[in-house]
Amino acid sequence: MKSPVANRWIILSALIFIALNFYFTLDSQWLFNFIPFALIIGFFTIFRMDWALLFVAFSAPLSFNLEYLTDGRLGLFLPTEPILAMLLVLVMAKELYKPFLPRALFSHPIFWAIAFYLFWLFVTSITSTHPVASFKFLLVRLWFFIPILFFGVFLFKDQKNRNRFLWLYIIGMSIVIFYTLLNHAQYGFGEKEGHWVMWPFFKDHTGYGAMVAFIIPLLFGFFFSKKQTPLMQVTLGILITLSLIGLYFSYTRAAWVSIIGAILVLLVIKFKIHFKYLAAIGVIALGVVFVRWDKINMEMARNKSEHTTEEFGERLQSATNVTSDASNLERINRWTSAVEMFKDRPWFGFGPGTYAMEYAPYQDPENLTIISTNFGNMGNAHSEYLGPLAETGWIGAVSVLVLVALIFYHGVSLYIRYPEGETKTMILAMILALVTYFTHGILNNYLDTDKSAVPVWGVVAILIALEIQLNEQEKQKAIS
Repeated sequence: MKSPVANRWIILSALIFIALNFYFTLDSQWLFNFIPFALIIGFFTIFRMDWALLFVAFSAPLSFNLEYLTDGRLGLFLPTEPILAMLLVLVMAKELYKPFLPRALFSHPIFWAIAFYLFWLFVTSITSTHPVASFKFLLVRLWFFIPILFFGVFLFKDQKNRNRFLWLYIIGMSIVIFYTLLNHAQYGFGEKEGHWVMWPFFKDHTGYGAMVAFIIPLLFGFFFSKKQTPLMQVTLGILITLSLIGLYFSYTRAAWVSIIGAILVLLVIKFKIHFKYLAAIGVIALGVVFVRWDKINMEMARNKSEHTTEEFGERLQSATNVTSDASNLERINRWTSAVEMFKDRPWFGFGPGTYAMEYAPYQDPENLTIISTNFGNMGNAHSEYLGPLAETGWIGAVSVLVLVALIFYHGVSLYIRYPEGETKTMILAMILALVTYFTHGILNNYLDTDKSAVPVWGVVAILIALEIQLNEQEKQKAIS
């Protein structure tokens, strides 16, 4: 039982807060109302780091960007990014005081690929044309990698935590899909309205579509991983149906294509097609494109399919319309600008996070569209691969490609080695989920937001944790 003195302090603190809250509310300082929630979240972040990371998984799809309420002055996702910033400090402090992260993590190739990537971000932040923006970009990357991926490897040694993380993100994302469909239905599922009905949870339909596609393989993985109870079968069936409907009405062509890419990878893995055959097919395909480029270019020029149509087949066909489709033409404009920026500064680039501030002068007048801007204030390079090329030079772009290649190499190797069972099925599902994102990443980039970074790096952490566990089991068997 608390002492009378303690009770008086609690009552006094509550009265002070109520008085201050009343004052600041009258003065339109509405942000003061978030203090109690911030204190509660801060408490659990400090004393239950595992709960904090799992809460981030649930809240990432539901997070809200403060720039909507501050006229763009403060770009911070609530509640996820403050939690991740606290976890960044706590994980580093705890590791320095008493190491707790798995030692095998620090010898894993993916860890070293990430370490080099972060090192190069630091170097190019120093040489950046906008150092403040670049170091801010680096800080955001640090609070994505260290709390989610590094601490995640420690947390995901436990299968329950692995499943909780995936399920919490799926539940959060399912809430967003349901909200979006409900909102969209009021406008007759129109294509134009489909670009913004997911607000305020997602800025536009492309980022939303990418993450809807991401959870679909995970849901199928849970459905087929083991014999589910009738109630769980019905629940998974409802969520799969909801996600497929959400994907269709997202009107995001890149997301649709990413699902096709995942299906092709699934066939490659299931039928155990050897890499040399895939390489041969790739070389032949590139050769055909090179030889027949003029013909292909003429066919694309004849393609007048617009992405504004709501018919599925025509929308997919419009993905190759580079004559009149403004979205495609603007994407080419951004890519061309990125390449021209790279030519200007091939070694160090313009600095992490600077593309939007620098690309305007590099736009070719012939590539400008009705949605282009001379101020260069309309976003990023629309590519997870060309963006780093412009911002961090060829070394930075290669580091990204190496990181992605290592993720899939170790993921597929883990799947091949892992014993049959529930976990093996989920490994395949996670690989396919990553395929959807990194395929989508050719056309868009969202890893600078919590919406995508949390699930993507969380899944990578799960795969690393499983690989470390499997390696330890195999060593023990070899010794015995």
